[in-house]
Amino acid sequence: MLMFDPFRHLDRLAEQVLGTVAHPAAMPMDAWREGDEYIVALDLPGVDAGSIDLGVEKNVLTVRAERKDPVGEQTELVVAERPRGVFSRQLILGDAMDAENVKASYDAGVLTLRIPVVAQAAPRKIEIETKGGQQQIKAA
Repeated sequence: MLMFDPFRHLDRLAEQVLGTVAHPAAMPMDAWREGDEYIVALDLPGVDAGSIDLGVEKNVLTVRAERKDPVGEQTELVVAERPRGVFSRQLILGDAMDAENVKASYDAGVLTLRIPVVAQAAPRKIEIETKGGQQQIKAA
């Protein structure tokens, strides 16, 4: 006899999106551009700053962090909804980003990365010259 459990598929989907205690979901992130730099903010509440590891290889920035279990082995955990364990997220940096000069700060559970825009990718004005009725475009 074959049994079908419709909630099993819902549980699998929830685990993929929200993660489990053994395999937490990816760290939530916001990213935006301010002037000549990109800013990335990653939520890591309850993570010790010493457990955060940042690395750049080629154009991939990797963030790893660990939230340790707050209770000991002899403690009976009644509810365990907060993810713990090792978190990891990789960001692919575009050619316009200066991976050599990334700056990072950690405050109130938020890891903030500041990634400068490379000089040749910064917006610039194009000067237009006119000669005898024809226009020529010249980089400023």
